[in-house]
Amino acid sequence: MTQTHDEKVRDDPSAPSVVPVDEPALPDRIRRPSDAFRCAASVAGLVVILLLVEVGQQTTRGLQGDIVEGTAHAPRFLLTLATLASSFGVLAVPVGFAIERLFHKDGVRVAIALLAAVITFGLTVALDDLRTAAAPGGVLDSLIWGGTDTAPVHTDIAPVIAFVSAVGMAGRARWQAATWTMIGLAALTGLTASYASVAALAATYFLGRAIGHGTLYAVGTPNPRPPGTAVVAALGRLGLRPVQADRLASLPDEPRRYGVRVAHEAGAAPADATGVTLPQGDWQLDVRVLDRDKQTAGLLQRIWRLVRLREATPRRELRSLRRSLEQESLMAYAADAAGARTPRLVGASEVGTEAALLAYEHVQGRRLDTLDDDEITDALLSDIWHQLKLLQVARLAHRRLVGEAILVDDDGRPYLVGLGSGEIAAGDLALRLDLAQLLTTLALRAGPERTIRTAAEVLGEPALAGTVPLLQRVALSPGTRAALRQDKELLTRIRDRIVRLQPESEAAPVRLERFRPRTILSIVALGIAAYIVIPQLSSVDLVHLSSTADWWWVSVGLAAAALTYLAAALMLMGFVPERLPLWRTVVVQIAASFVKLVAPAAVGGVAINTRYLQRSGVRPGPAVASVGASQLTGMVAHILLLIIFGFVTGSTGQATQDLAPSRTVVIVLLSLAVLAGVALTIPAVRHFVTARLGSMFSGVVPRLMDVLQSPRKLATGLGGSLLLTVGFVVCLDASIRAFGGSLPWATVAIVFLTANAVGSAAPTPGGLGAVEGALTLALTFSGLSAETATSAVLLYRLLTLWLPVLPGWAAFAYLQRKEAI
Repeated sequence: MTQTHDEKVRDDPSAPSVVPVDEPALPDRIRRPSDAFRCAASVAGLVVILLLVEVGQQTTRGLQGDIVEGTAHAPRFLLTLATLASSFGVLAVPVGFAIERLFHKDGVRVAIALLAAVITFGLTVALDDLRTAAAPGGVLDSLIWGGTDTAPVHTDIAPVIAFVSAVGMAGRARWQAATWTMIGLAALTGLTASYASVAALAATYFLGRAIGHGTLYAVGTPNPRPPGTAVVAALGRLGLRPVQADRLASLPDEPRRYGVRVAHEAGAAPADATGVTLPQGDWQLDVRVLDRDKQTAGLLQRIWRLVRLREATPRRELRSLRRSLEQESLMAYAADAAGARTPRLVGASEVGTEAALLAYEHVQGRRLDTLDDDEITDALLSDIWHQLKLLQVARLAHRRLVGEAILVDDDGRPYLVGLGSGEIAAGDLALRLDLAQLLTTLALRAGPERTIRTAAEVLGEPALAGTVPLLQRVALSPGTRAALRQDKELLTRIRDRIVRLQPESEAAPVRLERFRPRTILSIVALGIAAYIVIPQLSSVDLVHLSSTADWWWVSVGLAAAALTYLAAALMLMGFVPERLPLWRTVVVQIAASFVKLVAPAAVGGVAINTRYLQRSGVRPGPAVASVGASQLTGMVAHILLLIIFGFVTGSTGQATQDLAPSRTVVIVLLSLAVLAGVALTIPAVRHFVTARLGSMFSGVVPRLMDVLQSPRKLATGLGGSLLLTVGFVVCLDASIRAFGGSLPWATVAIVFLTANAVGSAAPTPGGLGAVEGALTLALTFSGLSAETATSAVLLYRLLTLWLPVLPGWAAFAYLQRKEAI
């Protein structure tokens, strides 16, 4: 009688056999994210070196001189020996490693490394030729390296660095030490011979690394991931006897998963002495394989979260394969010791040098996010909260309590899985973040009422009250944030429900973000503004300009700037059917000039006007609609004036040919209309624009109908809108004339209208940077000299943005004290 494979394994464990593994063929080559990151980091390093050398040429020369002088006192015999060793070893060691790889049938990787070396060699030779052609005083030599005696890159070692970066020496410490020792000796001899500077050697290193990793990412590296047979062999070394392995489905960025059936004798323990005893017979394992090349998956997102969010316990977002294995193993053992229901870890092992595995007991069940709504009972919710309580008592943070992290077995019992991101000895903030995440995860499936009721029964109301300040979108996982877009009020309902349970509780506010993405946009915009304005200021003598400015026109500009606050007040009053006091409305517009410095130009005024109307007795809906009506009317008037002045400027024809011709204006407007039409054919853009306009101008039409019933109100609103534009145009014209410049009034108007539109769209406070750049560029195109245009723009922004700050702050404080805003 013929024995089956399973029977042979049980009867004769030492008998050699091949365990069947059912898995799809692994790809021959893969593109690893780590290669792209390393290439980008090397390019960034190269750019930094170029900038540092350009700024500190004397420091670079001094450092090189010190090294040359220091090596001159070294024994000649040692220098000669280092030169001979590096000349031979810098090529011999990589060649030896390549031969060793060829014997191990890794020829594809060697071929890719050779390609990277050839590319690097060609580029370095080209750079050397450019240096020779540019010397003396050429761009490459004098601007970057500050001299003509050294090469911009070290031609001998740059290809070697590219080869070493592409061929891969991870896990081979001796080869790495020998190779980089030879490269270091070659660099030292280049310095002593004055062939290459310190900056050139640093650039050589980053250039070689960038090309090596870039070539590896472009071509694709031979797949280093061990196949299922290697995973099965590693399980055998743990004292387990696999009889069947099947590859299970997993997401692209998640570890590979295998379902492995093992044969085990009663009472036998695995070889690594984990203390886990398996029963006799077939036993199913869930095996997670951590591949080295996947350790950087999602790295940018994790780094962004680490930089952006405040956390009590700093985390290492980039972990080695060994550290990831130890982290998940430790978390699994700690959770099991705490009594939490998790799949028991049977064993862990490395699989060669490129992967590691963790073998868990198999739990037959389904993930929480795949259950039907009627399967999520109150008993299941209470059991989930009980498992979280066990983790929290033991100070264990899961850090990823989403639907995929909760496995419900066939008996309806929940298991916590996915412990790889966990943290032991967690701080209070990490534990509260876990609770906030699980509250949101369960509320998305079972609703906030059932979720909070069952949580309060298990955890207690005070614990829930402490999570209220942490119920923020930024604290949740990316998948949860995406789900909240379908139910934007869920977090608010969760907070309200918790506050009802314990209304007297006061939890201190928690600011999780170090900064907001808008802050980065503001910094970038300010940098661009500095790049545009500062070079122009360097050529302007401010003392001379202030002494030569016509103060009559400066006074006219100041009066026109003050007139804009009255105009803005009239514009708001005209679109509010309710009666508003003129004086207080003017003060509100002055206060808005202070708010502009902490909010974008198009946002600050809207917010403070809406708040003022609500404090004045206007209901929130009509208040928003009134401000929206004034904004909509102003936008329409702005566009009409831009078109009218464009035609007027074109008809006069003597101001400027670059900015003014009516044909150009028409072409630009038509082009913008075509681009807007094309953009609106994209569903995502169309929905975004519709949502923004809907939220901004909802209720505007009924409000406009109320205003149309009062001709006086309508005249006040339209007159204020027109007066606002006139005031700003007069201020800009007076600023130009204060420094001896002169432009047709229609040209000044179209310059202002264009720059104001740019400033309203800019995300920076007060349109800072965007307005200055647009005004300076437009005035220069209109015929003013760069010095006059820059001076006029600075005076205009001083009168309209900076001088009102102090009165605006006083007005803001006054209105707050009077509870008017």
